[in-house]
Amino acid sequence: MNSFGQIFRLTTFGESHGEAVGGVVDGLPAGIDIDVDFIQQELNRRRPGQSKITTSRQEADKIEILSGVFEGKSTGCPIGFIVRNTNQHSQDYENMRCVFRPSHADYTYFQKYGIRDHRGGGRSSARITISRCVGGALAKLVLRQYGISIQAYTSQVGDIALDKDYKLYNLDNTETNAVRCPDAEKAAQMEELITKVKAEGDTIGGVITCVIKGCPAGLGEPEFDKLHAQLGSAMLGINAVKGFEYGDGFDSASMRGSQVNDVFMRNDDGSTTTATNHSGGIQGGISNGQDIYFRVAFKPVATILTEQDTVDLEGNPARFTARGRHDPCVLPRAVPVVEAMAAMVILDNLLLYFAAKSRN
Repeated sequence: MNSFGQIFRLTTFGESHGEAVGGVVDGLPAGIDIDVDFIQQELNRRRPGQSKITTSRQEADKIEILSGVFEGKSTGCPIGFIVRNTNQHSQDYENMRCVFRPSHADYTYFQKYGIRDHRGGGRSSARITISRCVGGALAKLVLRQYGISIQAYTSQVGDIALDKDYKLYNLDNTETNAVRCPDAEKAAQMEELITKVKAEGDTIGGVITCVIKGCPAGLGEPEFDKLHAQLGSAMLGINAVKGFEYGDGFDSASMRGSQVNDVFMRNDDGSTTTATNHSGGIQGGISNGQDIYFRVAFKPVATILTEQDTVDLEGNPARFTARGRHDPCVLPRAVPVVEAMAAMVILDNLLLYFAAKSRN
């Protein structure tokens, strides 16, 4: 499956060391102002070489829109785009041509297809998330017309974690540091830890939190396409993701119903709301109008610069040491990817919601 979404649909193509990565977005409503500078800004947030705590690979990640846009507006036709690869060092991967890298997709791809692209992981590389960021940026351009905003941030690296509710942080501060953490003091500690881990030739994981504001009640389906299930699927499809929870998540497993029930109340304007938001903005698989918030756990990057045991293509024992340019921690560059996937899920459901309303 190389496509994502139902009405708003993204199909991606490309490999890490191929000529380009790209995609086709279908279902974007006609007449939307296509802010190419904004799309490029979203790609810049994801691109390599941003700081000393990311990979040193230098890519401009310049978007080229091929179709679906006329005089700055979407036409309603498929939007085709590419981002060319310009700084591949494929020779860095020659020593892994005949061995399987521990915890990578090398072995599973080989078992499934009988062939694999050893250059940077090919299709399994996180570079493929470029297309997701473009799709997400286009989705954001639509969502902001409806007052819906999506903000993700790094909330934990290793054992350094934010300990306050997201509402107590100024999320506008997220982009003020290399780690993309809204707490400057914690961000400095996280950056120091990542720098230390990088110097040791190792990697480290963490958690990204995402908050969706302005989402109306009624998005999502009651059975197999529950909104939180769609968000979970989208997040678990991101490279290196190992866990997803929304609302109180796993903490609610040790609590009582009287502690986590969100009691309904009436706003001053007569609308219905809840006094608390333990549910994370979703009840019965459908948005309830409150902030939707969730957390995504990322494992340490599998490529470490120390020697490891492995096997070759015939299953013989081998030793392997990675070379090349790699992220010691994926979280800073994964923040815009989390936002992008959330944006596409919400827009797809918003369009489905409008379609259902039009039939009633």
